[in-house]
Amino acid sequence: MNKLNFGTAGIPFSTKGDTLQGIMDVKKLGLDAMELEFVRSINISSEKAPEVKKTAKQADVVLTCHAPYFINLNSLEKKKMEASKKRILDSARRAYACGAYSVCFHPGFYMKMDPKKVYETIKKQMQEVMRTLYDEGIKIWVRPETTGKGTQFGSYEELAKITSEIEGMMPCVDFSHVHARSGGKFNTKNEFKQILETVEKYHGKEGLKNMHIHVSGIAYTEKGERNHLNLEESDMNYKDLLKVWKEFMIAGVVISESPNIEQDALLMKKTYEKY
Repeated sequence: MNKLNFGTAGIPFSTKGDTLQGIMDVKKLGLDAMELEFVRSINISSEKAPEVKKTAKQADVVLTCHAPYFINLNSLEKKKMEASKKRILDSARRAYACGAYSVCFHPGFYMKMDPKKVYETIKKQMQEVMRTLYDEGIKIWVRPETTGKGTQFGSYEELAKITSEIEGMMPCVDFSHVHARSGGKFNTKNEFKQILETVEKYHGKEGLKNMHIHVSGIAYTEKGERNHLNLEESDMNYKDLLKVWKEFMIAGVVISESPNIEQDALLMKKTYEKY
């Protein structure tokens, strides 16, 4: 990608209509991206997907996708493991049919197991997912997302490393999750730089030019994430974060997951353009 595109997690709240209307509204708002929210279920039919693709292309809106929440690639139950992989595969297939650029998911839980063992288990499952998509000719970035609690697999270092070992994968960096997971750290310029330097270490310049980012305000405890907040109502140091993005000349997609999705997406875009 050659620029940073800002958008909403799902259709804007101001939209009176469906996904197609949401895409057009995103453009009218002055934004350039939208995330398809498959978090509860894959809510776009295979019949509708080509229309979504066409509308996004005409509006020049980049689409990303968030797969269902119910995924644990470290499950001890084979049935749950297979269902988790199927949810990622089905999301990637449908997102690809919609013309989406990237699909993200929460990879799993440590389940009080050795993190090194969990890493290998999750890696094996993700390799199987990517092999299936490759065999089907589906080309879309598939991304485990940095998670907001220490009980969840998905620190930014783990994900930058594990995705560098699997063809077709990159991390989805949720800067708010990293901030919450650390109990309030990762909120300064140097710490933001550290995250991007880690992406670059494992993925090179290509990693920085193909980012999939989530940002919102966030409430947290020492155990990690509690809930999302609007940026201005939180301690998220988004202004310095945007300056660091500018400094690293990153490109890709930034999705606002704040409760006021379109306002914070516009706030970030306008602030970013001022720097």
